[in-house]
Amino acid sequence: MTLAQNTLPPATQSPLIHLVDDDAAVRDGLALLIGTIGLRVQPWSDARQFLDAFDRHGIGAIVLDVRMPGMSGLAVLETLVAQGVDQPVLMLTGHGTVEMCRRAFKAGAAEFLEKPVDDEELLEALRQAVRRHVRSRERRQADEAARVRFGLLSEREQEVLRHIVRGLSNKEIARVLSLSPRTVESHRASIFAKLECDSLAQLIRSFAQLADGDANGGRPPPAP
Repeated sequence: MTLAQNTLPPATQSPLIHLVDDDAAVRDGLALLIGTIGLRVQPWSDARQFLDAFDRHGIGAIVLDVRMPGMSGLAVLETLVAQGVDQPVLMLTGHGTVEMCRRAFKAGAAEFLEKPVDDEELLEALRQAVRRHVRSRERRQADEAARVRFGLLSEREQEVLRHIVRGLSNKEIARVLSLSPRTVESHRASIFAKLECDSLAQLIRSFAQLADGDANGGRPPPAP
């Protein structure tokens, strides 16, 4: 039974762990270890080559050695954060300090582990990191799908939706918008169909999900 097959939420692709360390023996050893729990591993010996070539859209996590020639792991982490990469980053070091640890977590590291790394500690940290990343991607995909569905609503349907989530009845909405109750009922049915909602609670949850999303053309205006 492997982690990738049995304990992760569903994802569109198999998780991949990027392992960045200039020490070949460390890379080989960690790659073998990580492979024992069913995760794919992509080793990298050069930090800059990794930054230039790795798949930023993939599912998984990044394991970074702190001390590497040319570009340190902390510098790589800060670059990843600046570029908006959402894959969790685990930092490894053989000479850690409190300041180094503080800087890593402040920059956004998911974990900071000292070498020689305890096998179970590293594997559990990777399990948690990959699960969090899968859940995060699934939430983003759900948010995007909700925005697309909201974009199908007409301006009038958006008005009706805002009043529905305020708790107004069809008759009350008809009065506010100077419409007939039958017209409001028609708009209401269309809203539920376009947003793929089967209940009022689901509709309200979808609206709240959109309101919490990033600002773009598909985001609904706030409820009055």
